Amino acid sequence: MGPAELVQAAAMARRFYLEGKSKIQIAEEFGVSRFKVARVLETALERDLVRIEIRVPAELDAERSDALRARYGLRHAVVVESPAEAEESTDPENLGEVAADLLGELVTEGDVLGLAWGRSTIHMAAALDRLPPCTVVQLTGVYDAGTAERGSVEAVRRAAQVSGGDAHPIYAPMLLPDAATAAALRNQTGIARAFEYFDKVTVACVSIGSWEPGISTVHDMLSDEERAHYASLGVAAEMSAHLFDAQGRRVGRDLGERCITVEADRLRRIPEVVAIAGGQRKASAIDAVLRSGLVTSLVTDTAAADFLLTAGPAPRPALQRADPDGA
Repeated sequence: MGPAELVQAAAMARRFYLEGKSKIQIAEEFGVSRFKVARVLETALERDLVRIEIRVPAELDAERSDALRARYGLRHAVVVESPAEAEESTDPENLGEVAADLLGELVTEGDVLGLAWGRSTIHMAAALDRLPPCTVVQLTGVYDAGTAERGSVEAVRRAAQVSGGDAHPIYAPMLLPDAATAAALRNQTGIARAFEYFDKVTVACVSIGSWEPGISTVHDMLSDEERAHYASLGVAAEMSAHLFDAQGRRVGRDLGERCITVEADRLRRIPEVVAIAGGQRKASAIDAVLRSGLVTSLVTDTAAADFLLTAGPAPRPALQRADPDGA
């Protein structure tokens, strides 16, 4: 390209990329066809007159995010950089911060937001600084009734405070000694009122646990004998007190009868279910839950993403919401 062509190409590129003018507008200004403008812009890229940079915040990994979304057929996948201690860390707090920003995008005025118990959802709620007016409902009981003020009840209150909407917490443990006690609690006025909102939830936020101490809430609440029983069924993951094997099939369904939690079928009908989970120790559990058809979007970290991108045969697209048990 001669000097005149270079100057013209630079001018056209400035109009198109910086000033936002259309190719037709540029063509009219320079007295050429829009096809000529298209060729000049293409040449400007080829000759390095124009460099296009795609930049996202340093903590976000755009390439892994897109690859993960495509592999699992998710609506959204957001991968953040793992902390230096990634091998030992699970659900670092920055996952909650990113998830809070994602909820700010996903929730619209009039939605019903459901929050399940989990450290990551508690971190997410604490990081919330914007939400459109919406109703917030608790989807599970708490890990321990004595920690309600610091756990999921407080998360529901915090989200409702930010949105200016109504809060429907559940003042009850997640796991009860037997099915009869759980059934009696579900019929209590406040808990029953929260359950009535489950079918109205439009966006839900859940956590994922792998079947090992300190990483699964349910695992830690059971006796040694009960843990061994569910392990013998092949449990690989837990979400909202539902257990899954490595293929995403639900196992140990009898446990649900003792739990205060949203049913799996209701979760499957919620339009947007965002899971927040990360770390190498949770990676296989995340894979199992993504194969269950219950989750539509994921916030995770690079430590988990690297495992997920090579984990076994490609799963069905998550947005099909297919139940592996019905396959």
